[in-house]
Amino acid sequence: MAEHLASIFGTEKDRVNCPFYFKIGACRHGDRCSRLHTKPSISPTLLLSNMYQRPDMVTPGMDPQGQAMDPRKIQEHFEDFYEDLFEELSKYGEIESLNICDNLADHMVGNVYVQFREEEHAANALRALSNRFYAGRPIIVDFSPVTDFREATCRQYEENTCNRGGYCNFMHLKKISRELRRQLFGRYRRRHSRSRSRSRSHSPYRPRIHDERPHGGRGRGRRYDDRDFHHERRPRSRSPGRRRGRSRSPGLRRNRSPVREGSAERRAKIEQWNREREQKSTDNENPLQNGDDQ
Repeated sequence: MAEHLASIFGTEKDRVNCPFYFKIGACRHGDRCSRLHTKPSISPTLLLSNMYQRPDMVTPGMDPQGQAMDPRKIQEHFEDFYEDLFEELSKYGEIESLNICDNLADHMVGNVYVQFREEEHAANALRALSNRFYAGRPIIVDFSPVTDFREATCRQYEENTCNRGGYCNFMHLKKISRELRRQLFGRYRRRHSRSRSRSRSHSPYRPRIHDERPHGGRGRGRRYDDRDFHHERRPRSRSPGRRRGRSRSPGLRRNRSPVREGSAERRAKIEQWNREREQKSTDNENPLQNGDDQ
């Protein structure tokens, strides 16, 4: 019985726990839901409820005065908020993902989900953000059961085919530009590449070449390692004089191995070697025979 309950926990077959709360950390019924909303005591994910305030919240695409807004301005406003929030949250630990809902329903509008690399980082952020304000509004923060955003995200929204619009019960996650994502999350990739280079340099199965670096100091050497690593991943252009990294200069051609001989030539050489050996053995035997005659 216990195994059966565990297998259906958080699914539609679970008549006790709310599947929507388990998947997206929010439910349109709120406290009136007939199923339980069991909040986790610890989680790597935090939910900052209704934190993002869209400039066109009253009417999509329109400002509060009823004037049409440039979509680029709306995106710029969102990315400014995203960057400010990322910089603040990254003080408490490494961020795996930062997702902001573009939904319009009350239980999801402006919801911010931040997933840290470690649960301890999320706990530190929860303690620091409690009883604080943003843009004059209190920050409502809690641990969230959401750990897999693929299950929480509306796939039809990603394909631009969701017919429920902003009132869909699954997450419509607002996107940021590739440049901003590279700027914010790229620091973690660089940090991980440094840690990988350190583990490789200290491995007993790899030679340590710190002393061969042109720049002294362990820290400086590692920074140059990172630059070289990223530089080597770039595609290299091939000039007409080079092909597959080999030079066409005649000087290098002379260093190549000689052409392999044919079987007839090898047999002729073997016969010649045999004749020379027989001749030598005959010459060695003649002195002994002359000594016996004397």
